[in-house]
Amino acid sequence: MHSKLTRRSLLIGAGGAAVLPAVAKAQRGSTAHVAVVGAGAFGAWTAHHLLRAGQRVTLIDAYGPANARAASGGESRMTRGGYGKDAIYTRMAFDSLPAWKELSAQAGLPIFVPHGVLFFSSKNDDYVRESLAVHRRLRLPIEALDGREMARRFPMIDFSGVTAGLFEPGFGALMARRAVQTLVQRFVREGGTYVQSAALPPRTDVGPLKSLTLASGQRVEADRFVFALGPWMGKIFPDLLGPRIFATRQEVFFFAPPSGDPRFLPAVMPGWADFNQGNIFYGFPDLENRGVKFAHDKHGPRVDPDHQDRRPSDSALAEIVAFRDRRFPLLRGAALTEARVCQYENSSNGDFLIDFHPRLANVLLVGGGSSHGFKHGPEVGRHAAGRLLGTVEPEPRFSLATKAETQRREVH
Repeated sequence: MHSKLTRRSLLIGAGGAAVLPAVAKAQRGSTAHVAVVGAGAFGAWTAHHLLRAGQRVTLIDAYGPANARAASGGESRMTRGGYGKDAIYTRMAFDSLPAWKELSAQAGLPIFVPHGVLFFSSKNDDYVRESLAVHRRLRLPIEALDGREMARRFPMIDFSGVTAGLFEPGFGALMARRAVQTLVQRFVREGGTYVQSAALPPRTDVGPLKSLTLASGQRVEADRFVFALGPWMGKIFPDLLGPRIFATRQEVFFFAPPSGDPRFLPAVMPGWADFNQGNIFYGFPDLENRGVKFAHDKHGPRVDPDHQDRRPSDSALAEIVAFRDRRFPLLRGAALTEARVCQYENSSNGDFLIDFHPRLANVLLVGGGSSHGFKHGPEVGRHAAGRLLGTVEPEPRFSLATKAETQRREVH
C-alpha cells in the first residue's frame, strides 16, 4: 500500500538505509493511480498538477530530483519570453512565472531571482522584430533598446557592433536544483508518494501498460503512466524515441567578478544572450556568489547521460574565455570558480513532446526540453496532466508525429 515518505527517506533514497514502501494499484472505487517516471522539471510539475486534480500519484526517479546527471540539475536556468514568432512559448513562459514565484515564496532560499533578461544582436533581424511584435500583441512587458542605451544601462558589457536589444524586466533566473527539490518535497507533503529507483524499459508490444518493474525489485502497478525522463527518454524507449530524443554535451563556466564590484550582482546585471550572428552565447550575473556564468548555446556532441565524461574540456573553456574577454572586458583574467558538464535533451526541431505512446494508450510521453524547457515546467505539467485526464486538447506542435530523426533546430 502507499506510505508517505519523510523528508529524510526522500533524501536517502534507494541507495541508503531507508526501506522504500511497496506500491500497489489503486483499489476499485478509489481515485485512479498515476505513476510519473522522472522527477525533473517536467515530471515533477506533471505529478504536482495530477495530485492537485485529485489523482493518486507516485513519482519515480532513478537518481533523485535534479541530480547532477539530470537535465534539470545544476544551479540556474533562464526565464524569458522572447521566442521570435513562436508565441506559444512566449505565452507558456509568462503563464509559468506565477507558479515559480509561488514556489519561491515557499522555499527557505529564493528560487526565482528577478534580475531581468537582455537579448542583443548586431542587427534588427526577424527574431528581434517578431519577438517585439508578439509581446506587444499579447500586451506583455518588453523594452526595445539600441546600442547606446544598452551601454548606458549595462556598463559591464561591451556592446561594440550591437545595434538592437530586447529587455524583459519581469524575468530572471530560476535556481534549478533547489526549485525541483522544493517542488518534490511539497508534492510529498501534500500526499504524493516518491520512490527512488530506476524504471526498467517496459514491454511495448502489448497494451495497455499495467505495471513497471524497478531496479530495486519493486513492481509499480498503476492505471496510467507518464514518462518524463529527459535525456533517458531514448534509452527507455529505444526503438521509438532513440532516434528522436537525443542528449548532447553542454559545458558551462563560472568566473569570479572583481572584488567589491557591484556591476556583476543581479541587482545591477541582467541575464543576457548575445545572438552573435546566430552563434549564441548566454549567461547570468553572480548568483549567490558562485561567479558570473557563461555558456555557448549550441548542440555539442551526442552523449549517453549515464556514461558521458563529466570533465570540462580545455577547448570549450578557451572558447568561452575568448568570448568573455571580448564582450566582458572587466572580466579579463578573472579566475575560473566552477565548471559543469551537463546535457541538453533535444527533439529534432526544438518543440516539446507531449503525446501518447502509439502502442500503449495509457502511457503519456513528456520530453524534448531542447535547452529551453525548464522555465516552462509549470505549463508543461499542466498541459501533460490535462492530456492524461482528457481535459485539454492536444497541441499539434507537441505531437510525436512532428519529431523527426534529423536535427533541424527551429526554436530558440
